[in-house]
Amino acid sequence: MNKFWLFVFFTFPLGIKAQFTRKDSLLGYLYPARACYDVKYYDLQLRINPEKKFISGQNTIIYTLTQDAQEIQIDLAPELQIKKILWGKKSVPFKREERAVRVRFSKRQRKGSTEKVTIIYEGTPQEAKKAPWDGGFVWQKDKQSNPWIGVACQNVGASVWFPNKDHWSDKPDSVKLTYEVPSGLVAVANGNLIKTETLSDGYARYVWKVSYPINNYNITLNVAKYSHFTDTYTAQDGSKLALDYYVLPENVEKAQKQFEQVKPMLACYEKLFDKYPFWNDGFALVETPYLGMEHQGAIAYGNKYLQGYLGGDLTSTGIGKLFDFIIIHETGHEYWGNSVSADERAEMWIHEAFCTYTEALYVECMWGKAKAFEYANGWKKIIQNDVPIVPPRHVNQEGSSDMYFKGALMIHTLRNIINSDDKWFAYLKEFYQTFKGKNTNTDEVVAFWNKKTGLELRPFFTQYLKFLQIPTFEYKIEGGKFQYRFKADVKDFRMPIVVKFGSTEMILNASTEWETIIFDARGGNNSLLNEPFSVRTDLFFVNVERK
Repeated sequence: MNKFWLFVFFTFPLGIKAQFTRKDSLLGYLYPARACYDVKYYDLQLRINPEKKFISGQNTIIYTLTQDAQEIQIDLAPELQIKKILWGKKSVPFKREERAVRVRFSKRQRKGSTEKVTIIYEGTPQEAKKAPWDGGFVWQKDKQSNPWIGVACQNVGASVWFPNKDHWSDKPDSVKLTYEVPSGLVAVANGNLIKTETLSDGYARYVWKVSYPINNYNITLNVAKYSHFTDTYTAQDGSKLALDYYVLPENVEKAQKQFEQVKPMLACYEKLFDKYPFWNDGFALVETPYLGMEHQGAIAYGNKYLQGYLGGDLTSTGIGKLFDFIIIHETGHEYWGNSVSADERAEMWIHEAFCTYTEALYVECMWGKAKAFEYANGWKKIIQNDVPIVPPRHVNQEGSSDMYFKGALMIHTLRNIINSDDKWFAYLKEFYQTFKGKNTNTDEVVAFWNKKTGLELRPFFTQYLKFLQIPTFEYKIEGGKFQYRFKADVKDFRMPIVVKFGSTEMILNASTEWETIIFDARGGNNSLLNEPFSVRTDLFFVNVERK
């Protein structure tokens, strides 16, 4: 089994789920006990015992009431034991069902008030069998048998290892992370390291502070006997961004060479979208015992210092081997996913489609438009068309893995519908600027592009996102007539498309109704029908069929 199909198999087992459970609803739906409050701050304090694969500690949640409530729901995996929950200094009762923890207060909390609860807990967290895709803790050892620990939980949710409001719509505004690990090991997390302390019991304490809103699944923990080196990126306005790299000691030299890709990449993304979104927290790559993950400001890196995807090329064009896939792709997520964020898991395509297309834009920055388009078209053969990209909302589900490549080719098609690179890049930058630091969804994305282009694009997005098949351009040539239409699931689907008769290109505004062009022999254009006909499928992701 080749590396890519291993990737597909382990990445998206949940995308094909057909039935939903009570557990799905408890995590996916904003019941009143979840909708009634807005998380402001997490103060997570954990001690990690690598030998026993055990964690213990607490998370303090500061939140503001959006409506009166006497009960709130937080989330925590049932295999982790809650010792007690404190409201102020008083223990409060709670009930557990699946991951849902319903906390009951002695009196009603009022809308607009700010409250604080502390959940004290411990246990053995779920262990990932194939991180980052199935999710959980990774307990590995390096070549010298030192502990090498990580966590990745996008698919399973952060409540697999710490108590939180585990819904994509609610990011804490900031987070403090305090990790205690055996002395000699280094604990690396998101944000800035603000304090280290050697404890008297053979442990060391590392305190990190995140100063930006952050998705729960991006909150992370990395533990190893790390070596640390630094660099600096200078933005177009002259401001300086701290670059921090945490790698295993034997890989420092390789990392210094491989990570030279970071600064040109950041310059490209700054030009396309904006400066790196989490400037004050800095940018970091952290070597992990799994392939990678877009942990905000502390990107998990496990691509083994190889070009491409573990040395291969998912597109089979050869272009993918010109760069380190994990560095380029996961940093793209700092913009698409970590800054511009979906408001729930069903909208994950917003993260993955725009991030995947950012790979092609990076290729365009570095090697030109022709290479970028060749790279993008290389995605076609790895699209599965198994289930729709956008599944039902409110049941904690993600759609097909096609959200990556089919989603990116939909965006590529949108670019060519716009048919002006000046407009495309201006609109894309404005799209990012409009939604940066916010949660959004498909409806808002469609509304933005409708407004910018002046086109009704909802049928276009609906066809690609909510149906299996891409549109098929059908045509007939007979008796001096050229007839054409799109076959699509969406009745009012319409899209301009470029066709060629020999070397002559034409733009046709095709719908699901047959339209006819009569070629006038007296005008000389009837000869076009004798020329080879083709559709610019390098620009538009469609099937073509002659009737």
